[in-house]
Amino acid sequence: MKYLTTLVAVLAPAALVFGHHSDAGLDMENAIVLDGTVTGYYWRNPHAYFTMETTEVAGGAVEWELQMGSTITMQRRGWARDTLVVGDRVTVALHPAINGRPYGIAESVEKEDEAIEASGAYRVEVTTSTTSLDGKWMANSSELVSYPGGFDGFFQANLELTERGREAQAEYDPLSSENPEATCVGRPTPGMLVSSNLYPVEVIFNDDQTITIRTDYFDETRTVYMDGRGHPELSERFRAGHSTGRWDGDTLVVDTRNFTDHRSPYQIGVPSGMQKHVVERYRLIEGGTRIAVDFMLEDPEYIAEPLTHSRELIYSPQVLSQPFDCDPEATRRFLSGSN
Repeated sequence: MKYLTTLVAVLAPAALVFGHHSDAGLDMENAIVLDGTVTGYYWRNPHAYFTMETTEVAGGAVEWELQMGSTITMQRRGWARDTLVVGDRVTVALHPAINGRPYGIAESVEKEDEAIEASGAYRVEVTTSTTSLDGKWMANSSELVSYPGGFDGFFQANLELTERGREAQAEYDPLSSENPEATCVGRPTPGMLVSSNLYPVEVIFNDDQTITIRTDYFDETRTVYMDGRGHPELSERFRAGHSTGRWDGDTLVVDTRNFTDHRSPYQIGVPSGMQKHVVERYRLIEGGTRIAVDFMLEDPEYIAEPLTHSRELIYSPQVLSQPFDCDPEATRRFLSGSN
């Protein structure tokens, strides 16, 4: 008997799903289905990927490179470093590159004689409570608004751009070396909050002077100074920004400025510059099982109106943190002309 199991690589967006180099340059409106033979499978970050050889109608063999999610998110969906092996016959639904290059994002993979299920977005549930913001917090995908393209789609739908922002976006090529992820540069705040359904936000109370806020994605980490200091001069800038914090009753308020320039912090080709400013508010709710998180993002050089957003995160101490260990060789494979 023939068993056919679907191994979901990139899930239909029940919420903010994967954040890739960017969906720009890919036909995300349509998927094609190809049969082929796996020629390589690479368990690396920022994206696991595999190559497969297909036979075109004309009879020639073509090798496709197919990107998936990070190893961290793939593990939560049942994937492992030995899920695929060279020689496996697979059927893949994918979103191809618009320019005809044999590259795409895999939407689903079907493989014979396997019994692995990894369908549906990862959904964290309430299991326990706490009396402090200290801990890991994760969004439940089913509670979030769905945006085509996930992380990219959220910002594409919600950012109102200035003329300079629109011009920069039009000039951006996400499959070129100007994409910060090509050199393993992640996304500073509020990026970690928008991707909190994939990677937990961890708040660590070091002492009464500093708090650390981090996420597994690109190992983004920043220190929040609680000692009353102000921000340094704008000439002193930091990749994650400079964060100061204070308590407003039971709410932690974090103010972040002094970001270094970033070509695409929202993965849609809109840069950030010297005037970028983010304010976040964190507050325990529902008996310590959740926190309410709000943020305000402004950057008048590129964003015409401040963006505000609110969501709830669930206390998730059971979710293991893992080092991201971004591999520059892996991320550069998907740049134009890299083949």
